[in-house]
Amino acid sequence: MPASTGASTAVDAVPSPSPSPTSSASDTRLTPGGPGYRRMSLALFLAGVATFALLYSTQALLPLISGEFGVAASEASWTVAAATGGLALFVLPMSALSERFGRRTVMTASLAVAVTVGMLVPFAPSIGTLVALRAVQGGALAGLPASATAYLAEEVRPRALVTAIGLFIAGNSVGGMSGRLITGWVAQEWGWRVAVGVIGTIAVGCAVAFRLLLPAPRHFTAGSLRPRVLAGTVRDHLANPLLQRLYAIGALFMTVFGGVYTVIGYRLTEAPFGLPQGIIGSIFLVYLVGTVSASTAGRLVGRLGRRGALYLAGGTTASGLLLSLAASLPLVLLGLVLITAGFFAGHAVASSAVGKTATVGRAQASALYQSAYYIGSSAGSTVGALAFHAGGWTGTVGVGLLAVLGVVTITLLGTRAARLAAADADASPAY
Repeated sequence: MPASTGASTAVDAVPSPSPSPTSSASDTRLTPGGPGYRRMSLALFLAGVATFALLYSTQALLPLISGEFGVAASEASWTVAAATGGLALFVLPMSALSERFGRRTVMTASLAVAVTVGMLVPFAPSIGTLVALRAVQGGALAGLPASATAYLAEEVRPRALVTAIGLFIAGNSVGGMSGRLITGWVAQEWGWRVAVGVIGTIAVGCAVAFRLLLPAPRHFTAGSLRPRVLAGTVRDHLANPLLQRLYAIGALFMTVFGGVYTVIGYRLTEAPFGLPQGIIGSIFLVYLVGTVSASTAGRLVGRLGRRGALYLAGGTTASGLLLSLAASLPLVLLGLVLITAGFFAGHAVASSAVGKTATVGRAQASALYQSAYYIGSSAGSTVGALAFHAGGWTGTVGVGLLAVLGVVTITLLGTRAARLAAADADASPAY
């Protein structure tokens, strides 16, 4: 993979030449054990923590929000869906800004706005205001995911890219876990407003540390914002069959995950479990499994190949969904472990494949993936809650299994396309 990410191609008519693998530019990219790699990894890990902690700060608190404002689960779930929907809507424009102003600048500005809004969320006087603030917060966070992936694709050597992206996604899992764990226990004592305020304060610390730690980019080429060329780059990405499949896989995996974790709090407060808010928050410790599965995705791909890893991730997620139907708390927890492991592994594999597939306009390719991914989250949160209202936990699991079936079907289509391409190559005459 060349050092250039096609940033100029995404905004200018003529692509800039990429340096050869032996060029000085390639030699200065970050690699594990090399100077700056640990600072970069820690900075983006903390950015991932802040992003997921803020983005899903209300998810474990939905029963309390429902109680205070007198709304049903399907209405309270909009505090999650609005945030992820805002991110999905703005991730592409924010990626375009990162092409002009730089990855680090956009990520810093995004975190600054998101944490500022996060300090306002505890004072929302109504469910409508809360949903609106969450939508703004999600839109602000849109500058993180695609810009971070593009930064890594530019600044990290190709062989280390899956591992580096896996560490960023591991930060997402830690943020999601710690945010829900902290809010659960804090809310049990002092209410949901104090809980989201604590998360906002933690995110402020992560944002400051991120800016201090992240090394200055060395391989970014700025370009002017030219809408026609940007639209052409996006159109090319959307016409790429492999990218189409990866976008759909990311959306479907996140549909499962968004639905399960939006509704699980409601299920565990009901019979036969009847768990208090603090214990429900502790359930999200299973996110640590996602930290491990995401950070080891590179080794999984090395052993099974990309499609083999996706089959394994889909099968693991489906097994977890089926186990979660049991009326036994240990089996439900085991089901959540498998769902989490399968989701984070599949997400790490698909998102890193996008960075490798797109040789030009990587920020836009990553942005489209993130947009699909968070559309899946919004859909999962909303549809999962509606299914729970209509058919209980079985309805939510049914939605998840349909999404996993979609992942497996798309991966099978990719396998078939690869075999046909290989057959055509073998049949072509040699000259």
